[in-house]
Amino acid sequence: MTSAILSALNILTKPLGEVSVHDAQSSQQEALLAVLRANRAVLLEQLQSDGGFVEVKRMREEVMAGAHWFCSDTEDATWGFVQECLLLLITLARHLSAELELFNQTSASSAPKPRTPEMAPPLPPDVLSVTQQKTLGAALQFVVPLGLSPYLAPGVGVPLGCRTAFGGMVEQLVRGRVVSTVGRRLLTTTNVLLQLTELTSLATLVFTRHLGDVMAALCQLGYQPHRADGCSTEEKEMQELSAEERRTCREALKSLLGKVYQPIVIKELLILQGGPKQSRPVGSSSGSSSRAALASAPAWLRRLCGQLLSERLMQSKGVQAVVRAILEGGTGGESDWRKCDGVAKILVACPQQSASADSYYRQVCPQILDLLHFKDKLTAQQFQRVATRAALSMVQEKPSFAKEYLLAPLLAPLHRCTTAFNDSHSLVAVEEWELTRCVEDVYKICVVGNSPSAPLLKALEEVLPVIFTLFCFTKQNVSHLRAPCQEVLQWYLSHTETSAALSALRQLSGLQEQKNEVAADFHFIPGSDGGARLGCRDSCSDEDDTLYEKLSGEQWRLECLMQLLAQLKDSDLPGDFFLDLLQELTSWAAAEEEEEEEGGQELDVSAMTLLEVEQQLLGRAARRSQRLALLQVLAVMVECVQHTVLLRKNTQVVDFIVSLLQRACVGLDQAFGPSAGNPVESQTLSMGMGLVATLLSGPQLTAQDYSSMSRLLSPLETLSQKHPEVVVQELASNLRAVIATHGAYRPENLTATAQDSKGSTTKPKNKSVPLKKRQKTQTKANDSQTDPRSAPLDTNTPSSTHNTHPVSSGGSAEGTSPKGGGSSDSSLPTKTFSDWLLEACDPDVPTRAFALRALTRMVQNRDPEAVQAQEKVLILFLENLEHEDSFIYLSAIQGLAALADSYPERILERLLKDFQHGPSLPTSDKDHSLETRLKMGEVLMRASRAMGELAPYLGRPLLANFLQGTRDVDQSVRASSLSNLGELCQRLDYALGPLAQELSSCLTALIKTEKEAEVRRAAVHVIALLLRGLSDKATQVLSDVLLDLYRALKWVVRSDPDEVAVLHAQLALEELDEVMRRFIFPEQKLEKKIVVLP
Repeated sequence: MTSAILSALNILTKPLGEVSVHDAQSSQQEALLAVLRANRAVLLEQLQSDGGFVEVKRMREEVMAGAHWFCSDTEDATWGFVQECLLLLITLARHLSAELELFNQTSASSAPKPRTPEMAPPLPPDVLSVTQQKTLGAALQFVVPLGLSPYLAPGVGVPLGCRTAFGGMVEQLVRGRVVSTVGRRLLTTTNVLLQLTELTSLATLVFTRHLGDVMAALCQLGYQPHRADGCSTEEKEMQELSAEERRTCREALKSLLGKVYQPIVIKELLILQGGPKQSRPVGSSSGSSSRAALASAPAWLRRLCGQLLSERLMQSKGVQAVVRAILEGGTGGESDWRKCDGVAKILVACPQQSASADSYYRQVCPQILDLLHFKDKLTAQQFQRVATRAALSMVQEKPSFAKEYLLAPLLAPLHRCTTAFNDSHSLVAVEEWELTRCVEDVYKICVVGNSPSAPLLKALEEVLPVIFTLFCFTKQNVSHLRAPCQEVLQWYLSHTETSAALSALRQLSGLQEQKNEVAADFHFIPGSDGGARLGCRDSCSDEDDTLYEKLSGEQWRLECLMQLLAQLKDSDLPGDFFLDLLQELTSWAAAEEEEEEEGGQELDVSAMTLLEVEQQLLGRAARRSQRLALLQVLAVMVECVQHTVLLRKNTQVVDFIVSLLQRACVGLDQAFGPSAGNPVESQTLSMGMGLVATLLSGPQLTAQDYSSMSRLLSPLETLSQKHPEVVVQELASNLRAVIATHGAYRPENLTATAQDSKGSTTKPKNKSVPLKKRQKTQTKANDSQTDPRSAPLDTNTPSSTHNTHPVSSGGSAEGTSPKGGGSSDSSLPTKTFSDWLLEACDPDVPTRAFALRALTRMVQNRDPEAVQAQEKVLILFLENLEHEDSFIYLSAIQGLAALADSYPERILERLLKDFQHGPSLPTSDKDHSLETRLKMGEVLMRASRAMGELAPYLGRPLLANFLQGTRDVDQSVRASSLSNLGELCQRLDYALGPLAQELSSCLTALIKTEKEAEVRRAAVHVIALLLRGLSDKATQVLSDVLLDLYRALKWVVRSDPDEVAVLHAQLALEELDEVMRRFIFPEQKLEKKIVVLP
């Protein structure tokens, strides 16, 4: 039945080849009419005569009986043709609906049949073949141009003439005929098409090609206003529709817009909205009229489309739909970027149809932020461009709404870091994904968007301390957040005002009251995906550990801040900050002299209350603490930031010199005072005046340069009058005269002074700090054991992972504690050997590691209980060697090395066995045997270093095992064996002679035949260590193999593809070159020999 109906449609739409056309241009319309009449006549004849169309005829008559719009005696050939198409389309829709309902009932009532994975499910009856879809599509292509588009009012929809040349001819054909019922015909065609869309298979064909035409028809039928006078024929005929019919059309349009893919709806609405009022055709390159610009739509249609677009925009995911509608299918070219900016402007502007601007931005701003989170590369690039431009435009044009609905949600995770409170139910205050998304969004809007504005910088300033703390944390770990945090910080410092940037730097460096910092009991911890999260800080009962952690953290923050400033190579901010600190240091110089005078006198507390005494003492302590912090910042800044970054311009150099000279002038009123004989002050003054002379000796100084140096006149005059040294007075007077006369007066010794100053400027930069201040700083730091330079955080130490016991983590490699060593040793007698053994099995990582360190010290001190239980200690260390935490296994490595040093003959045999064959304990994890063997190699390397002069006696077994290890199946073990072999051979001296040939053969073979670059590097490095250890004895011990080793090294330099191996070979050749030079050209020594004759 479906095939029969589609066959009938095919008869209507197939071309008729017998029609002859004599004048193509004038008779195209007549030829089309002839084809339409002929095809309709053929169809009616087939329905009457052909038995295959009996059922089609019956159903067609049923549809015809219910179709009040059907007119059998119409004289309009085009409308008669359209009527036949509409009847067959309704017939097809009813038939498919009945078949589909029967199919669903049958499937529900019948028992399910067992199916195999290879069996396809039964197809529903409304599924059409490709040929059938083609036939149905052809019918729709006749129905829409002949029965719908011609009846649209001017400006409604895209005219047929703008689509194809044939469409223009069809439009002229239909519009040229006088029609009395335009509105009815348009309503009839639209209703039939909507009936087809009730079936999914037919709706796809209608909407993919004719959605815009259907929407245009519904808009005209439901919303075109009534006009009594001066209206066109179409508008008069539209008044034939009743109010109920117009309401039905409005509901149909609303339903249609709700169920179709929103980006397509928005595209069609934009097309319906038409072009500008003064629209003119834009000719294409081919000269066709198909690319003409859109005509101007009627005012009512423009208002309607604007309202519908606003509704689409303000609904859920409406912003995404608008962006997709305009940008979907783009390639990322320049035109797409312009579209992105255009869409951003649309999103920022509040539509007139919105109830209020507040509700609009409350609904749209979260959707704008969602555009930043797409993963697809091209889509994300375009969406991020739109979101970035929209956000920046909104911040500039609507700052109040942007602050509340855009910036507040954007920065919410960072704000929560400052307001987090310790909740025992949740150990994590801010999740990793929240922080990652927040930092990435800030980076996209600020750095990528790169459009600074006062509201944006103000909002970023509030969370800047949190971002900086996060940046310091990422510098300790491998994290993908490091780069965006650094870029955001640098962007803020580069674009904000200088005063705000200096204030932010003082706050981040600890010189100013800190605001909006991370909550006190929280800190950042590593996330599972390479990010970070905010979690509760573990409480520490040890005051020393807390103080050490605080000071080391402050030092690390300073170093990170200076590294950040060092990256601002094209900015004056580092220099301005440096000069600001120097100016503050200068202002404190005089205040310090006064405080020292007051400090020499005892405080008169007789006339003061206790509160006043306390306030005065606390004030002095606070001022001294502030000065120490300033000196610390200056010291770290001078050490970490190059002078080319600190002093980029001559004006900054002049400011620096002004600061030096002003500081030198302080105390000159007190003749022969403390500063007069201070060598540091003298060197500082000499350096400053030398820099002035160097500047004045420069070629072609401009008037602006002399104008900037005019600030030096006052301090130079003070020095020329009050300095106790005559030479300094004369030099200051000469320099002042040169500056005052703009170079007209130039003494002869000025150039010599400039030359002498170049050598003095290479001295340590911290000479500008007064000696008394540095002595006080060092004294106070040593008294409190809080030297900030002694505890930089390192990501490779266990303290970065376990903050509970940072005291013993810094010296994991050398076995010494950087702080608190005395307290650790004093605590040893309080616990017995058995207690340390029990704590060494504790599941808590810091407790176990500390116990292992204690056992190591007892072994080194030859404790009697440790000597008796050395077997237990050995097994304990071997078990902890397999631990996954670096804090534990590094302590075990240190303990095993101490055991091997104390009892080498017995311990080394066990260690060599485990290194060669893997761990021998019953509880050992065989899956991690390789890791344990490599750790054992580290133990043997430390034991080799500790042998000293006993290496020739104790090293023979090690040498044999290491040579065997070079043939291991795993490349890591081969490289480890070679590394240990090099360490051991350095200490064998003449005992290496009998083994030289075997060693040379092994190394040469590995260099030339080994496939792994890591092993070849190790082999070359062994030769370098061998030559370095033997030094002048190499020509004696390696006399037989020295030529072979030289040729092997030259072969590596010429032929090895690995750059690191070549570098090792070059270093080894340099060692060999030094050995041979000393052998061929021995050092001449003038000495007298006294020979006693017999």
